[in-house]
Amino acid sequence: MKNILVVGPAWVGDMVMAQTLLTLLKEKQECNIDVIAPDWSKALLERMPEVRKGLSLPIGHRELKLGERIKLGKALRPENYDQAILCPNSIKSALVPFWAKIPIRTGWLGEYRYGLLNDIRKLDKKVYPLMVQRLMALALPKQEILNNHEHIRPNLVVNATEVEKAVKKFDLQPKEKSVLALCPGAEFGPAKRWPDGYYAAVANEKLQQGWQVWLFGSPNDKEISSLINKAANNRCHDLTGKTSLAEVIDLLSLADRVVSNDSGLMHISAALNRKLVVIYGSSSPRFTPPLNDQKKVVQLDLKCSPCFQRQCKLGHLNCLNQLEPKLVLEAMEEL
Repeated sequence: MKNILVVGPAWVGDMVMAQTLLTLLKEKQECNIDVIAPDWSKALLERMPEVRKGLSLPIGHRELKLGERIKLGKALRPENYDQAILCPNSIKSALVPFWAKIPIRTGWLGEYRYGLLNDIRKLDKKVYPLMVQRLMALALPKQEILNNHEHIRPNLVVNATEVEKAVKKFDLQPKEKSVLALCPGAEFGPAKRWPDGYYAAVANEKLQQGWQVWLFGSPNDKEISSLINKAANNRCHDLTGKTSLAEVIDLLSLADRVVSNDSGLMHISAALNRKLVVIYGSSSPRFTPPLNDQKKVVQLDLKCSPCFQRQCKLGHLNCLNQLEPKLVLEAMEEL
């Protein structure tokens, strides 16, 4: 049986989408798949049945630390991997497989990684416009074109016991009322974040209808979640910054509806097959769409969007400020 090492992405959403690569590898051949990735990814990898084991990459996203990468690569040599597949396009990500002496090292050309990779693919963005397509294509032989892949979706598997632990820890009652999960953050930047006042309007409408509202996000999202909860008279369950990523995944699996920006939590919700409304501002569903069937995409087709910028260079952020709460509420009803 073939042993494959996958070098995982550095972002939550990309890591979720990378599960499609693992699934396709399993469909195409008998193999064991290990994934090396930052420590935070452990919660995701544990919920991907395709992964034999997750390996820690104890190096920051922008850190070179050449000596540590060489040492880690040498430590992996006894694993006798037959192939390494690199999700990131950076030179740094190619160093560990190279020093591990893995005979086949596959990845997109990226930062001109000649020598470090010996199975180099040159990306045609017209052939693979979606991020998820670019990930899955790495599972195929070099000359084979990806097709008939639409059935492959991220599918995170939660454990009922762990879900119940999280429910008890945060004193939640998901069975008493329908649950609306709001994910108002976006690590990429402000141009992906729908205004907190609009999220509060959605929360207040659903609270009035008898729903309960749970707020999710990282510690960086505490301020925006606090504003939302304050505008909702503190009637939301604000879990922002209080949960581990594992607990976020388990609790999101209980949501009856999720409203999210284009973010990592959006991709997690999609992979949990939640009924999902996604708000797009500076980014586009034509590149990173939610990968499930129970979703509604809400966006304004303005001339200036998508711009893929972290902040609005025109200063008005009309792509989000003009997207009113009623559009999101209507999308929720359509689901």
